[in-house]
Amino acid sequence: MNRSLYTLLFHLGLPLVAGRLAWRAWQAPAYAKRIGERFALGLPPFKTGGIWLHAVSVGESIAAAPLVRELLMRYPDMPITMTCMTPTGSERIQALFGGAEYAGRVQHCYLPYDLPWAAARFLKRVQPKLAVIMETELWPNHIHQCAKRGIPVALANARLSERSARGYARFAKLTAPMLAELDLLAVQTALEAERFRSLGARPECVEVTGSIKFDLTIDPDLLTRAAALREQWQATQRPVWIAASTHAGEDEIVLAAHRELLKHKPDALLILVPRHPERFNAVFELCQRQGFSTLRRSTGEAVQVTDQVLLGDTMGELLFLYALADITFVGGSLVANGGHNLLEPAALGKPVLSGPHLFNFLDIAAQLRAAGALSEVADADALAQRVAQLWREPEAAQAMRNAGLAVMQANQGALARLLAGLGQLMKSKQ
Repeated sequence: MNRSLYTLLFHLGLPLVAGRLAWRAWQAPAYAKRIGERFALGLPPFKTGGIWLHAVSVGESIAAAPLVRELLMRYPDMPITMTCMTPTGSERIQALFGGAEYAGRVQHCYLPYDLPWAAARFLKRVQPKLAVIMETELWPNHIHQCAKRGIPVALANARLSERSARGYARFAKLTAPMLAELDLLAVQTALEAERFRSLGARPECVEVTGSIKFDLTIDPDLLTRAAALREQWQATQRPVWIAASTHAGEDEIVLAAHRELLKHKPDALLILVPRHPERFNAVFELCQRQGFSTLRRSTGEAVQVTDQVLLGDTMGELLFLYALADITFVGGSLVANGGHNLLEPAALGKPVLSGPHLFNFLDIAAQLRAAGALSEVADADALAQRVAQLWREPEAAQAMRNAGLAVMQANQGALARLLAGLGQLMKSKQ
C-alpha cells in the first residue's frame, strides 16, 4: 500500500473515524469539543516561523516538557506550537505551558487528521521552521507535506518495538518512503536504530541518543509536600502503596492483591490511579462493589484511617501520588499493553514493581531489572507477596531505591544529545 492508496482509504474511512470520535465523546465528553481542529478548521491564531512539536497524549507531553523548556531558552524569538490527539494530552499541555510566562511563546491545538489537505492547511497556518515528533507518532501525509515545503522533521526520543517493526515492514511501500523523508531520528537504543535503518530510514539521519525520560528532574518541593500530606493524614507510619496507570482488567488484580495485604496489614492504603479518566467512575464503582472503603482524590478530603483505597481521579498529579507511596506498581503490564513509564517512580527513589508485559520499554526495563531496581510479578498473589516483603524488609526496599536512582544517573544526557541534533537541523535550514 503506497501513500496514495493510504490517503484514499483514509478518506473512505472518515465515517468510521466520525463514529469512533462519537463513541469516545460518549465516554469522555471532551472529545466532542474542538472537532474542527482535527480537520485544520477554526484553528487559533498562531505566530508563525517557530517550532512545531507533536506529542500524541499525556505521557509524550510530559516527556516533551523538558525539551520544550530548553528550546524556549535556546530560541527565545521562536514560538513553539504543541499538538496532540487526546483531550487529556491537551489538558496536560495547557497545564504545563498555559501560564502567563509562556503566553505567546507556546501555542496549542489538536493535530489535524492525516489527510493531505488538512496537513497542508495546518502547515500553512503555522509555517514552522522545524517539526519535532515525539516517540513513534508517524503520519505519512504530515511528514510528506513537511518534506514538500522543505521543513526538516525530527523524530525525538524514538522507539520501535519488534512488533511495531513487523507492522511497518508489512506496509513497506507506505512506511519506507515516509521514514526516508525524516531528517533526524534520535533513537533510544542501538537495536531500535537498526530497525529504523532496515525499514528505510536514511542511515546518516539515525542517531542513538538514549531516552530523554532519564533526564527527568524531581522538584525537591514535591517530596516535601508529599511528606506533609502523609503527616496531615496521620499516615507517616501507615503502609502505603500505589498502582498507577492501570488498564481494564488490571484493577481487579490489584484489588485482589490489596485484599490479601489487608489480612496482614489492616491499615494498608492503596492509591489506585487508572490510566484513562473515562474509567475513573467505573473503577470507583468497582472498588465500592468489592467492599473497599474508597475516597476519591478529586474531593480534596483528607484520607481517614478507615479509608482503604484512594482513587487517583485527578489529572497532572501522578508524580505527586507516586511521592506519597512507599512502593510503586506501574500498570499496563499485567495485561498485554506494553507497560508505562517506569522511570518516574525510580527518579523519586521508590521501589518499582510491574507485570511481565513491558514490550514498550524493553531496554529501560532490562536496565532497571539488571540493577535490581525493578521486580516483575505475574498475578495478584505474586504482587501481594512482593509488596508485603518490601514492607517487611526495609533494607531490600532501600536497595531497590538506590539502584533505581543509580540507573537514572548513569543514563542522563539524552536531552543534550537530542538538542544538539535539532540545533544542526536548524543551522542547516538557515
